[in-house]
Amino acid sequence: MTGLGGALAALTLAGCAYQLLTALTTRRPRAAPALTEYPPVTILKPLHGAEPRLRENLTTYLAQDYPAAVQVVCGVQDPYDPALLAIAGMAVSVVCDASRHGSNAKVSNLINMMAAAQHDVLVLSDSDIVVPSNYLRQVVAALAQPGVGAVTCFYRGRGDGNEWSRFAAYGIDTGYLPSGLFASRLGLAQPCMGSTIALTRETLAQIGGFDAVADVLADDYALGEAVRSLGLRVAVAPPIVIHAGTERGPRALIAHELRWNVTIFRLSPWGFAGLGLLSPIPISVLAWACGFPLVFLPAIFARAVVALRIRSLFRYAPVSIRWLPHRDLLSFVLFVATFFRQSVDWRGRTLGVTRSGRITNEGK
Repeated sequence: MTGLGGALAALTLAGCAYQLLTALTTRRPRAAPALTEYPPVTILKPLHGAEPRLRENLTTYLAQDYPAAVQVVCGVQDPYDPALLAIAGMAVSVVCDASRHGSNAKVSNLINMMAAAQHDVLVLSDSDIVVPSNYLRQVVAALAQPGVGAVTCFYRGRGDGNEWSRFAAYGIDTGYLPSGLFASRLGLAQPCMGSTIALTRETLAQIGGFDAVADVLADDYALGEAVRSLGLRVAVAPPIVIHAGTERGPRALIAHELRWNVTIFRLSPWGFAGLGLLSPIPISVLAWACGFPLVFLPAIFARAVVALRIRSLFRYAPVSIRWLPHRDLLSFVLFVATFFRQSVDWRGRTLGVTRSGRITNEGK
């Protein structure tokens, strides 16, 4: 046990070093120069269900400080979808079409919505995303830069459901966000996230349209890969948008985070494994159990520094740091469980996922 404990202690200290380096290097993405003339934009919002604060969240897209026309297209596949009641009377175009074009229901929705899109600059955004008033200005300015084929944005959590959704949001704020910013800044990752994907109609046509990713679980990542295959890059715009989480209980939280984990694992198995092994608090607990208790406090300290850095940099207060050990322990349990998963839960449907990340009709 001494040898194992020593290895776990060393791994904990490596994780602490990684966390501190993340805190020291985390920065906001740089803004592109403002444009003298802005093109009109179509925003595509695929919807499913009446999420908490859906109308309020969607209003942030209608209240943009943007000097050109902005069209918002909302799409549903069920004429009785309660999302339709939530957005009734809003200044949006609504597409209700049950046609299916592949295994990914969200992508099918997007394909149906394209018939209503009026403009050549397209901005895709998940239904639970909230944006600041200067969001479109910064995203479109980034898209106009030479060599850029698409633009994405990082996001933080808010938790609109209850304490479980806030617990999920805390995982985003202290785990995904700092790690993602760190990896992107150093060129270790090339993100393209469903929180925002902006591209032109021409670029979308060149990669085969949304049909090209109709059977892929990580459709956002696949779109980014397709854009890069054209020799263009995916830029990260400065806005840190809000992911308005809706998890109302532990089962929903676990299902959601396992889906995220399985998606990342299918895309980058070694990168996913590395992130788990660099989580110092859970590893320090194992080291403590093997006779090395002194590494626990450094692990807590390193993770607290990251949480405080995020609070300072983005000027908002995540939930109490006292939640950190519990949040990290849950994340580690789900990290381990991911290696035994061959399916994910997607809005009540169980979907199998192949090694390449493609969706099969049935999961196990």
